[in-house]
Amino acid sequence: MSSDIYRLFENRRYWIFDLDGTLTLPIHDFAYIRRELDIPETYDILEHLGSLEPPESARRHTLLDDIERRLAENAVAAHGLSDLLELLSEFDFHLGILTRNSREIAMMTLDVIGARSYFNDTYVLGRDDAPPKPDPSGIHYLLDQWGADSGQVVMVGDYLFDLQAGRNAGTATVHVGRPDAKRWPDVTDLAVENLADLAEMLVSCRDY
Repeated sequence: MSSDIYRLFENRRYWIFDLDGTLTLPIHDFAYIRRELDIPETYDILEHLGSLEPPESARRHTLLDDIERRLAENAVAAHGLSDLLELLSEFDFHLGILTRNSREIAMMTLDVIGARSYFNDTYVLGRDDAPPKPDPSGIHYLLDQWGADSGQVVMVGDYLFDLQAGRNAGTATVHVGRPDAKRWPDVTDLAVENLADLAEMLVSCRDY
């Protein structure tokens, strides 16, 4: 265990997680979703839907909800999820979720992967509760709820938007490995291959 990692996690008792691809195995096919919703290949899905006239935006959001519901029903816990959440619970850390999914889908996903009991419903934020990442508003909301400051918080995610949201809010950022091996070191404080590795690092910090 390096002193740099120990200093990164020292006194950070508030942890915010992305959901899909971070707490779950990555199964979203975003190219397929864009085709189903008639969204150009390079466009951000939520940003594009938000740019449409209200009736059309609502129609496509309903289609998106249907797709995400099917995906949630087949969600699989990421490697090391149980060990990490048990450890954070043992430490009595505060845990939150910030996802670009709807809150309903987030709750369903947490149920399917057996993780809902670790998260207070109040601290699970979806796209209707806060502007989507990389906007840091959701993180700031959780900080206000907890009475915490950004120096006490870790943001964990598998994608650029997660890391940007954390960096924009002033938190520490942890990047969980992806099948495509993409990395964003300029907004990442620590990169790990999976949640099991992150749990091992936390155990080492405890014993450091």
